[in-house]
Amino acid sequence: MRLQHLRDGRVIALVLIVGLVVVALLNAFSPTRSAYSARIATSGNTAATAPYFTCTAAVGADTANALFAYRLTEASGASTAVDWSGKGLNGTYQGTMAATTPSPNACPRDTGSSWLLNGSTNFVSTPRSYASPATYSEEVWFKTTVAGGMLIGFGSNQVTASGQHDRQVYLNTGGQLVFGTYSGTTQVVTSPKAYTDGTWHHVVATQSAGTGMRLYVDGSLVASNTAFTAAEPYTGYFRVGYDTVSGWPGQPANFAFTGSMRYAAVYSTVLSATQVANHAAAGR
Repeated sequence: MRLQHLRDGRVIALVLIVGLVVVALLNAFSPTRSAYSARIATSGNTAATAPYFTCTAAVGADTANALFAYRLTEASGASTAVDWSGKGLNGTYQGTMAATTPSPNACPRDTGSSWLLNGSTNFVSTPRSYASPATYSEEVWFKTTVAGGMLIGFGSNQVTASGQHDRQVYLNTGGQLVFGTYSGTTQVVTSPKAYTDGTWHHVVATQSAGTGMRLYVDGSLVASNTAFTAAEPYTGYFRVGYDTVSGWPGQPANFAFTGSMRYAAVYSTVLSATQVANHAAAGR
C-alpha cells in the first residue's frame, strides 16, 4: 500500500509539473493584451478621405474639358496668367499683378501665392474669343470683405467694359453671389446668404440646355433654375475679376472685385455635383 501511494503521488506531481509548463508556454507565445483605450474629444477636427489632396490634382482631373485653367499664383508684377490646361491659352493680367500669401490660403497644400485684386484696375482676360458657349462651367476660389464686384463672366470686349455681358458670377450689394445670364430677359439665381466674411470660398456656376442654371458654393448647390437653359448668343471673352454688371439685380456701385483669388477655370461641360464637391474638398 505504501508503494502504491508513493507511485500515485509521483504521478500527481508529474501531472502538476506538466500543467505548469504548458501554462508557461501559452503565456510566452500568446499575444499580449492590455487594458488601454483612447478617446478623441475634439469638435473642431474630423478625419476623412478625399479623392484629391490638392487643387492642382482635382482641377487637373478635369482639364481635358477645360477651355483654360489659371492657378493665379504668379509673382507680383507678372503680366501672364499661365494656362495649365494644356491648351496654351495664357491670360493677361490687367493692372499691376500683386501676389500675396494669406494664412490660411485657399488650396493650402498647393505651392504658390494668391492674387490680390485692388477693386479698380485688376482683372484677367482670355487671349481668344468664343462663339456663344451654350454648355459651360465657371469656377474660382475667392476671399473678400467687400460686397460687390464681378468674379468671373463672359463679355463682348476683351479689356474694356462689354456692351454684351452675361454668364456672370458677381457679388451684389448685400454680398450674395449672383449667377446671371440673358436670353431676351435677365435670368439670375442667387445664393441665400452672403459671402463677404473674409474667408475663402469656392464657387462654380454651370449651365446647359439639359440642366438649366446651377450655382454651387463650397461644394454644395445653393441655387438653381432648370428653366433657365440658354444664354445670350454672341462672340466674347471670358474675364476674371472685372466687367460691367450694369442692369443686373443688386448691381453694385463698383464692378471690379476687391479681394483675393486663386484657381480660376472655365470648362466646356457641366461639372457634376461630385466633381464640384471634389474640387471644393481639395482646397480645404
